[in-house]
Amino acid sequence: MHKQPAFDSPYSPAPAAPGAGWLRYASPAVFYPLAGRLIPVLALAAALFACAGLYVGLAVAPTDSQQGEVYRILFIHVAAAWMSMFLYLVMAGYAALGLIYNTRLSFMMMRALAPTGALFTFLTLWTGALWGKPTWGAWWVWDARLTSELILLFLYLGFMALQAASDDTRRADRGGAILLLAGVVNVPIIYFSVRWWSTLHQGASINLTSAPSMARIMVAAMLLMVAAFWLYSAAVALARVRGIIAEREPGAARAGRPAPEAP
Repeated sequence: MHKQPAFDSPYSPAPAAPGAGWLRYASPAVFYPLAGRLIPVLALAAALFACAGLYVGLAVAPTDSQQGEVYRILFIHVAAAWMSMFLYLVMAGYAALGLIYNTRLSFMMMRALAPTGALFTFLTLWTGALWGKPTWGAWWVWDARLTSELILLFLYLGFMALQAASDDTRRADRGGAILLLAGVVNVPIIYFSVRWWSTLHQGASINLTSAPSMARIMVAAMLLMVAAFWLYSAAVALARVRGIIAEREPGAARAGRPAPEAP
């Protein structure tokens, strides 16, 4: 009996070339199972860091001598603000990789991160309003930092609307990537606005050039929340990109699943 000639599925993970290393994970079929293994680990770590950060920030950190208890909003507000800018830069990085190297996974990751970035931007504005009312006496002022953060939310929403408006995924990916790269200029404006203009918003409490102006326990609580938000973002983005892979390239998703055991 003659054996049937063997063939490779177009979605089968290709053997990595010598020196390719982590670049092989740019293949959706290879990345799909890896993301599935990472999601529960990242989600559990996010929950643990969030519990620790909230406990330290709400129960251990001392009361502020000027703002009282209301200052504790900053443990959510600052961490969310950092993530809103960081995720946009990550999306822009994926956009650049997708445009330069035409990597499908880069465009998928770009799309997967957008809702989480929009969520953190909205959370930044909402907690800022809650903090601003007792501090400034107003829910909203057209402060340079607040306005540029609002523009960031519009960029996220505009990107998602552009993705949803076109049935041509390739065209939507490229159009969204161009929008992201054009909007990158807004991120340094947000960060440096309190230095460039006279604003009501207070300056940075933590920077790389000087010691923190906060108590160490407050810094610890803030960093714990930043870690929790980062881990949460990674877990949610990986879960979402798996859904995108399954929708766009079901063959790649099937190739990435472990084969069923023989009875």
